[in-house]
Amino acid sequence: MTPILLAITCLLAVTLSYGGLCAASPFGNCRKCRGMGHKLKTDRKGRLKRGKDCRRCHATGKRIRIGRWLYNRWARIYRAGTDTRPETPR
Repeated sequence: MTPILLAITCLLAVTLSYGGLCAASPFGNCRKCRGMGHKLKTDRKGRLKRGKDCRRCHATGKRIRIGRWLYNRWARIYRAGTDTRPETPR
């Protein structure tokens, strides 16, 4: 197997795997709060306490994956461009 063919096969496998992940689980953990919905803070004694709500995920702890966001955008544009409703004459 040539190195180019091996690279293409690996790239195709990674792409299909990520596409399957986005289809099966469109939401992943927020990268800023790591899926908790808020940051952890420490008080003056060093004990952990709940911080402010995460602004990136709005305290849900979940964010839409990039692949799913791209698919949703593509599907919305496709639906808008292939509208099959007949036009009404003026």
